Amino acid sequence: MGLNSDISGVRRGAETLLRDLIHERVGLIFDDSKINLLTDKIAPLIIERGFDSFLDYYYLLKYDADTAGEWLNVINALTVQETYFWREMDQIHGLAEIVIPQLLAKNPRLPIRIWSAACATGEEPLTIAMRLNEAGWFERATIEIYASDASTAALERAQKGSYRERSFRALPADLREKYFTPNGKDWSVAPALMEKIRWTRANLLEPVETTPLAGVSVIFCRNVFIYFSPDATRRVVNLFAEKMFVPAFLFVGAAESLLKVTDDFELEEISKAFVYVKRN
Repeated sequence: MGLNSDISGVRRGAETLLRDLIHERVGLIFDDSKINLLTDKIAPLIIERGFDSFLDYYYLLKYDADTAGEWLNVINALTVQETYFWREMDQIHGLAEIVIPQLLAKNPRLPIRIWSAACATGEEPLTIAMRLNEAGWFERATIEIYASDASTAALERAQKGSYRERSFRALPADLREKYFTPNGKDWSVAPALMEKIRWTRANLLEPVETTPLAGVSVIFCRNVFIYFSPDATRRVVNLFAEKMFVPAFLFVGAAESLLKVTDDFELEEISKAFVYVKRN
């Protein structure tokens, strides 16, 4: 019996249960208009398991005690990994020109810790490292850059450090020549730049995974909350607010707003970018 042979009402109920469980564990929200997109992405995992229905897969994820590996498969199947170098640079320019000098003025002896909280295939943290290196900050301050993603597939690509032309569509040519080496159809990141990043896996909805990373002054969590429900967003932002060092600078995507989510951060304009800041 194939998946499509489920009685339609039973199948729709199972799909809804599965959708809600995924939202609870991962934060991703699929409304009724996108539930077919969810099932299209999940169906191959169900077939690989040899199951006949979405309900079987739901029971596995919900009640089996040893499903950590299966949840990684779900995350890899569902997460969006569209990114590129030098994206939304006003914020990163603001980091280099305004935020880091403010942090150094407040605590000149403490390391500045930056976390790219949904780094996908690595373009964002590498962009941060390039911009800070161009500004000479690695010679003048102790800066630590952490990069995480829920997707193991994305992290494997990031740690490989090999990129195709699509990732370079906004990066100035001179910076590509400086920080990357041609490797067939790909470009490989300079080892010295890769060494600036500390890579790890973390699901933003799992406090045990994010708490060790959130003790930083700067978090980039961009173009993530557009896929989250308000409740999931609130859970993540509340943890950020609790664990971040003060002053804390939280960068989200240009299409994202936290004004109805949190009172812990105030929206400020820094350079030409808007940043959520916690100063007290």
